[in-house]
Amino acid sequence: MSDFYFSNIVLIQSTFTVLLLALSIQIQFRMGVFSFAGAAFYGMGSYGVAILVLHYDFGALPALAAIVVICAVVGYLLSLVVQRLSGLYLAMATVAFVMIVTVVAHNGGTLTGGSVGLFGVLTPVEISVPHLAVVCAIVVAAMIVSERGAMGRRIEAVREDPELASAMGINVARYRKMSFVLSGVLGALGGGLNILMMTAIAPENIGFPLIVLALTIIIVGGSRSWIGVLIGALIFTWLPVVLEQVGTYQSIVYGVIVAIAAIFMPGGITGIVTDLYRRRSARLNADALGSDELLEARAAEKDAEDAAELQAELASSGAPTITSGDPR
Repeated sequence: MSDFYFSNIVLIQSTFTVLLLALSIQIQFRMGVFSFAGAAFYGMGSYGVAILVLHYDFGALPALAAIVVICAVVGYLLSLVVQRLSGLYLAMATVAFVMIVTVVAHNGGTLTGGSVGLFGVLTPVEISVPHLAVVCAIVVAAMIVSERGAMGRRIEAVREDPELASAMGINVARYRKMSFVLSGVLGALGGGLNILMMTAIAPENIGFPLIVLALTIIIVGGSRSWIGVLIGALIFTWLPVVLEQVGTYQSIVYGVIVAIAAIFMPGGITGIVTDLYRRRSARLNADALGSDELLEARAAEKDAEDAAELQAELASSGAPTITSGDPR
């Protein structure tokens, strides 16, 4: 087990940080907000922590806490700017936001390292895989709470029918703003933890490729639950190792997988599992109902047979028989 852990420690780290990246986008999808701002916050988290550590001598935890707060505030301000947009217009606006972050990283001079990036982000407090696991466990626990109970029903109502949700007294605008703030927090956590583990960041590590990766994970795994995001993160973090033999054809394989998932699995892997479970439950309920009806029919037949036998015994003994109808 230890040999596997140390030989694949980079992939294990990437699984956790990619999970946070995908959740930063999926949380907005769950609230009906078609936004990719999480990829921008991931880049801001990576560069923000690197800048605070290298240029301002911050420690790991203060730098991470500061950039999380900054990205949460930026997320709220962004929600105010795009509050009148929806659908594809909102998606394009947030893609533009991601591109702006990438351009700033490329042209930030000594602050961002330009096209070369920043290296040697080392802190006295070393962030390890157990720390990543604890952070992801807390995030997943919060996701589970948000998917259940009254909160889960309100979020589902906001996603499925905003007008009806508003008529029911749900503040739809507040949920939209909250989705941007949460996206900023999760994206900054993922990016900040990634740079503290990897110690280096460059412009090509952020931007549009992060959107493609997160969207692929969400489509294949499923967008309605954190479980689908986790499954997708595991698949697309470890899949490159499996596809090393195909070399340059990896992108083609990715495209085929995503196309198949989009066409035949619109709900992702978790959607298929959920549908199968519901069909099985419905079939079992139908079988149980049929069994109850059969038992009732057999009981009625048994009662009729017992009544006929009793009538025959009474008739053979000369006793008056019991008949239905007028007793006279």
